[in-house]
Amino acid sequence: MSPAPSPVPDGPPDWMADPAVRAVIEALAAGDVEARFVGGCVRDTLLGRPVQDIDIATPAPPERVTRLAEDAGLKVVPTGIAHGTVTVIAEGRPFEVTTLRVDVATDGRRATVAFTDDWAADAARRDFTINTIFWSPDGAVYDPFDGRADLAAGRIRFVGDPESRIREDVLRLLRFFRFHAWYGRSAPDADGLAACTRLADLLPTLSGERVAQELLRLLAAETAHDVAALMAEAGIWRHVLPELGHLDRLRALVTVEGASEGADPVRRLGAVLDTDRAGALAVAERLRLSNAQRDRLAAMTEPANRIADPPSLIACRRAAYRLGSETVRDLLLIGWADAVAARPEQDRFDCEAWRADLDLVRDWPVPRLPVGGRDVVGLGVEPGPAVGKLLRRLEAWWIDGDFAADKRACLERLKAMVAERGAA
Repeated sequence: MSPAPSPVPDGPPDWMADPAVRAVIEALAAGDVEARFVGGCVRDTLLGRPVQDIDIATPAPPERVTRLAEDAGLKVVPTGIAHGTVTVIAEGRPFEVTTLRVDVATDGRRATVAFTDDWAADAARRDFTINTIFWSPDGAVYDPFDGRADLAAGRIRFVGDPESRIREDVLRLLRFFRFHAWYGRSAPDADGLAACTRLADLLPTLSGERVAQELLRLLAAETAHDVAALMAEAGIWRHVLPELGHLDRLRALVTVEGASEGADPVRRLGAVLDTDRAGALAVAERLRLSNAQRDRLAAMTEPANRIADPPSLIACRRAAYRLGSETVRDLLLIGWADAVAARPEQDRFDCEAWRADLDLVRDWPVPRLPVGGRDVVGLGVEPGPAVGKLLRRLEAWWIDGDFAADKRACLERLKAMVAERGAA
């Protein structure tokens, strides 16, 4: 069963004619299987935005999708068989193909589903109206819940009763705000916001990984600050990130990133945390962040690393050598954001100084001390603690010289240090 299609004035978008996309569609069509595009590729095309991932829905069960794709010479990865999803690889690109579904049982964290051939039933169990728009390869659009109108209005609206949708999967509460950050252009839907506010105490039932995925996607949006402030008003943060405390810094960071580096959700997460290194490590553990993300948060929240004013280029090089360029870039941008939050109308000199520091850490290859332990031993020093002590003294001298000394100069200095040691 399927709702009646509506026309799209400009016909199918160019990406539907892409050879990789056609390979997947034609593989299914060879078995007389209907397929329609759904999700982000549809939303972004209708808004004139670049299309990233392309997702496909079909009434065919995953076993049939797999057989037809493999018969066409395509690779298939069973990424989510229990929920009807397989990933078809065509020309090196992944395409998620998901069987139409209805929910049999839900517990707020996961759903038990049954497969169906009813497009309308599949649409009815989705979260938001803008995610119920199906686009056929022939250019017809199926829009059973007026998702196109909501998309055009910048309105994120739950399918059916908002509270029921959230109780089926509590993650939808965070998705409401994430989608509003990316697609909202008006006040949030009142019914949806009210339901999110009422049910916010269900959020701790979610796994850290699922929460982190939504928060990082939200923080990557241009409107991250506005939506984060909306979530604060609704009492959302205390259930998922009680450490949040620097919304003014986030607003300023969005501005300075836009003038320099571009959006970085992990940096924005570190910027909003009102905690120290230990607190940041606890956040990373709770959200099950990667080791790299954990280390970035810890470095950004370490009080000793704070940069309050644009440092000299020499100081910037020293910091990059000690902490790494990526860490110093994070600290510079957060420091700049703090300055902007405190004094929005910064003078031209301050802005140019921050930019010069950022240019340096982006372009400067962090050097290594040109000599090592073997060089010390080669000068007659017995292996042991003395070697490390000499190298640390040499490194301090090298850093004081702004890393200018080459290997020859370092060896000469090392010889002098060894001679002084012997004379003593």
